Amino acid sequence: MSDLSDHPLVADRLAKLRDNSCPSHEFRQHVSDIAKLLVLPATASLATEPTKIKTPLQEMTGQKLSRPVVLVPILRAGLGLSDAFHQMIPEASVAHYGIARNEETLEPEIYLEKFPPRMDQAEVIILDPMLATGGSAVAALDGLKERGARHLHFVCLVASPEGLARLKHDHPEVIITCATIDDGLNEQGYIVPGLGDAGDRTFGTL
Repeated sequence: MSDLSDHPLVADRLAKLRDNSCPSHEFRQHVSDIAKLLVLPATASLATEPTKIKTPLQEMTGQKLSRPVVLVPILRAGLGLSDAFHQMIPEASVAHYGIARNEETLEPEIYLEKFPPRMDQAEVIILDPMLATGGSAVAALDGLKERGARHLHFVCLVASPEGLARLKHDHPEVIITCATIDDGLNEQGYIVPGLGDAGDRTFGTL
């Protein structure tokens, strides 16, 4: 697991987007900035294979990704992370997984599923800004595994210890990358100190 909370740029952007006075357009930019910094550690374990290339001077053996990549933003907040990853991996497919949390039970409810074919052959990167109770992440991974996905990665901005523990327990093989780990959850199941509702703050629907 990778945690980038000690990185100066990550810490700076996190402080800015946590601020309750941060307007939506700045919030989106800070999320995008952090996502760009998460791309490298999140993709460090992608499988590669040798490929013959010819430079202007000579032939050599380079490396290329050996599996297709599928980005899976959890709607709607995950869309704030997807552009940065898509810029770095433009050949990636983008799936859409609509999962909302029932505010009474705190359990996930799936309302949209749109995936490319042959998920079993892909490196699948799930994007969700917040890992709170872990319910949505576990539900997403359960669904992706039902579709054959085997090479799974989970990326978030802010994680709770409780959410990480649940995710590691239910899906121990999943590679996790997060910007920071917060103190825990409040009685309503929200991360504290957190940053509020990432979807509402991203899209200005507070």
